[in-house]
Amino acid sequence: MSIVLERELTQNFERRMKPSVMIVEDEEALSTMLHYNLEKEGYKVTTVADGEEAAMLIREEAPDLVLLDWMLPSLSGIELCRRLRGRSETRNLPIIMITARGEEGDRIRGLDTGADDYVTKPFSMTELLARVRAVMRRIRPALSEDLVTFGDIVIDRSAHRVRRGTREVHLGPTEYRLLDHLIQHPGRVFSREQLLDAVWGSEVYVEARTVDVHVGRLRKALVEPGERDPIRTVRSAGYSLDEHFSK
Repeated sequence: MSIVLERELTQNFERRMKPSVMIVEDEEALSTMLHYNLEKEGYKVTTVADGEEAAMLIREEAPDLVLLDWMLPSLSGIELCRRLRGRSETRNLPIIMITARGEEGDRIRGLDTGADDYVTKPFSMTELLARVRAVMRRIRPALSEDLVTFGDIVIDRSAHRVRRGTREVHLGPTEYRLLDHLIQHPGRVFSREQLLDAVWGSEVYVEARTVDVHVGRLRKALVEPGERDPIRTVRSAGYSLDEHFSK
């Protein structure tokens, strides 16, 4: 792979490292304001005005956090929240409800449905951003850390180094990005196509079997004789970082 292409892939991966927020809000002015402020804070932002469309997009690729309006056309925010909590893939997806319904009973209903937090309109943008940061830190602390640990594996993002136990693990740029992506979602199974999009980028054409090659290289670098393999192969599904490895 050329140095120029490798550099472009690295830059694309760093852009995708930004936490992603989906705004599900049918009030255009508010949606635009939220989009602007969240993007300015460094988040990758998607806006949707319809509950059914949001459900479809989340099934395809879940964001890191959802800002969800209570009152939506076609599918209410409360029902969408209930559906997301009912699916194993999105059971732990962070959700902050946004609504004009400020009564205590409504707040309790929203939280009981599975929302992580609840913001009543009108709200301070400073407060909302603080709540987003708080939920994001709680759910995905790895996003804000230079040192990320998974079992005896340590990624030092500032130095771009990986260690396992007392030894340094030498990885190529693609294997490093692959491990960094997997370590953000321990236990989550990614298909080859999802890994291609996350690590190589949707704008770069790479065959799906290339993922197998790089997973093999990553395994070879991470695992020495007598050591446990942290990468789990799920037949007909893809790969994941074994969540039991760190226990």
